[in-house]
Amino acid sequence: MNKNTARFLPLLLALAVIVGIIIGSFYANQFSGRRLSIINTSSNKITDLFHLIDDQYVDTVNIPNLVEKSMPQILKELDPHSSYISAKDVEMSMQELDGKFSGIGVQFTIYKDTVRIVHVVKGGPSENSGLRAGDRIVAVDGKPYVGKEVTNEETLKRLKGSEGTTVKLGIVRAGEKSAKDVPITRGVVPVKTIDAAYMADDVTGYIRITSFGENTYAEFLAALAELDQRHMQNLVIDLRGNLGGYMEPAVQIANEFLPANQLIVYTEGRRSPRQDYHSDGRGTYQQMPLFILVDESSASASEILSGAMQDNDRATIIGRRTFGKGLVQVPIEFNDGSMLRLTKARYYTPSGRCVQKPYTPGDEDSYAQDLELRSLHGEYYNADSIKATGEKYKTRLGRTVYGGGGIIPDVFIPKDTTGFTTYFKEAYLTGLLYQYAYVFVDTHRKDLETYNEQSSLVPYLNTQNVIDRFATFAANNGLQRRNLMIERSSKILRDYLYSNIISNVLDINQSAQYLNAHDEAMLKALQLAKGTTNKPVAQSLYKHQFRSTFLFAWMPRPARYTIGTYAWRYAIAARPVMSGPIVSC
Repeated sequence: MNKNTARFLPLLLALAVIVGIIIGSFYANQFSGRRLSIINTSSNKITDLFHLIDDQYVDTVNIPNLVEKSMPQILKELDPHSSYISAKDVEMSMQELDGKFSGIGVQFTIYKDTVRIVHVVKGGPSENSGLRAGDRIVAVDGKPYVGKEVTNEETLKRLKGSEGTTVKLGIVRAGEKSAKDVPITRGVVPVKTIDAAYMADDVTGYIRITSFGENTYAEFLAALAELDQRHMQNLVIDLRGNLGGYMEPAVQIANEFLPANQLIVYTEGRRSPRQDYHSDGRGTYQQMPLFILVDESSASASEILSGAMQDNDRATIIGRRTFGKGLVQVPIEFNDGSMLRLTKARYYTPSGRCVQKPYTPGDEDSYAQDLELRSLHGEYYNADSIKATGEKYKTRLGRTVYGGGGIIPDVFIPKDTTGFTTYFKEAYLTGLLYQYAYVFVDTHRKDLETYNEQSSLVPYLNTQNVIDRFATFAANNGLQRRNLMIERSSKILRDYLYSNIISNVLDINQSAQYLNAHDEAMLKALQLAKGTTNKPVAQSLYKHQFRSTFLFAWMPRPARYTIGTYAWRYAIAARPVMSGPIVSC
C-alpha cells in the first residue's frame, strides 16, 4: 500500500459505514409497519402491491389468481361495460361474434345425468359421422361419461377441440340394445346470428338478428336475397333480445336502406377523435317500407341500427324502450390469452343522441337493477310511464326524439304478462319446460319425423294434450300440480312447450313462425305494412335521391372491434322464449 492510498483509507472506511447505515435503514423501513416508501414514490402502485404481497405477506399467496380476481373489481370503478375476460373464457365469449368455433357440430341438453343430442348441425362433423337427434352420449374417448360429473362446462371441455383432432363417443340410440363407438373428427362449426328469415305474409319479409357478429352482414344479404325471390315488398327486422356485438355489421345493414351521405352513427372519446360513418348510396333497399322490432334487451349495435333508422325517418320502430348502452369497447389481448374490453368512446345517433343510460362508476348494483325498476314503474305496460332524461333531439323530418337512455319506439307494444303465475315461473326457472319438450320429442320421434313445417305440426300437437302431460311430468319431478294456475297459464305454457318442440323437431326458424303468428309486435308491423304507413316518409325523404361514387368509409380493423354490449350481465329474460339450456359444441 502506497502512502497516498493509506492517507485516504480512513475517509473511505467512513463513507462505507455511512452507506451501510443508509442501506440498513432503508431495508429496516421496508420490513417495518410504517408506510412503505416504494409505494409513496412508485408510478405503478398496483404492480408494487402484488410484488410486495408476493415477497412479504405472512402466508403463501397465488398471485396470478389474485390478479384474475382483482381485474374485474378495478374495471367496475370505470363503467358498467369495461370488462375483463380470463383466458379460459375468451373463446366462448367470442364464439358468437366470430361466427364459428371448432367442435363436433351438435346441440345438446343434459337430462337425467346424460348428454342428449337435440340437434345435429347440417353438414357438420357429427352429421357426417352418422349422429342423430335423440342419441345419448355415454362415453368419451373410451371412458364412461354419465352421472354427477356431467355438466355443460365439462361436456364442452371434452367435446370441443382443435380442428382436425378426433374424439371417440360412446353412443346409445333408441331401439338399440348396446352402445357403439363413433369417432368424430372435429371441424369448423358455423354460428348463425340470423336464426329466422321467412315471408310473414304474401308481401312482408321477416328477419331476426340475434347478435351482430363477424358474418351477420353476409347472412343478412343472403336472407334478403332469398326473400326477394319470394317477392318481398316490406321488411320486418326483429332485434328483440339482441344484446349487440360488432358495430360494423350494424352500420353495413343500415347502409342498405339509406341514400348517399346520410349519417348512420358517430363515435367520440377523450382519446378518440370524432369518427363519422355515412351511407354510400349503394344500398339496394332504399325505398322499401321497413319496420324494426325492439325491446328492453335490444342493446348497443341493435340501438345503432334502430337509432339510425329512426333519426333518418327511414323505419317505424315498434316495441319498448331499448336497453340504453352507448359505450364502445375495444378489445385488448394479454400475453396469456386473456382479454380486456375497455370503453374507448361513446357512440351517437345521427341526431346527436347518446343512448347510454345514466350510471355511477362503481355502483354496478343500481345499473343492474334498471330493467327491474322499469317494470316497477310500469314502463313495460304503459307508454306514458317511460322516463327519458328530457334531452330533446330532432330527426331529419323534424320529429322529436329523446336521448339519455335507449331508443324510445315510435309504436309502443306493452309486455304481455297474461298467465304469468308462480307455477309458470317455477316451471321455467327449474328448466322443466325445456326438459319436457325434449322428453316429448324423444318419446314421439317417429311420429314427429313425418312433419316438415310448423303449420302441420301444430295441429298434431293440439291432439296430444301436451300441457296436461307436462303437468304430470312436472309433478313427478318436484313441481306441485296447481290446476287453477295451470289453467291461467295455459297459453304461455303452450307457447313455451310448442316452440321448443318445434325447434327440436324442425328448427328455430319454424319455431319463430309459430310464435310470431300471435305476437302483438309482429301483428302491429304487419298491420302497418298493409297500410304502407311509412311509404310516404320514405318517398318524401328520398324523392331526389341519386347514386353517389362516394366510397363508404368502412371501419379500419381496430375500430370494427369496437364492439357492442355484453349487457347480458344486466339483461333480464333477454333471449327469445324458444332458447333454453341447450348448448352447442
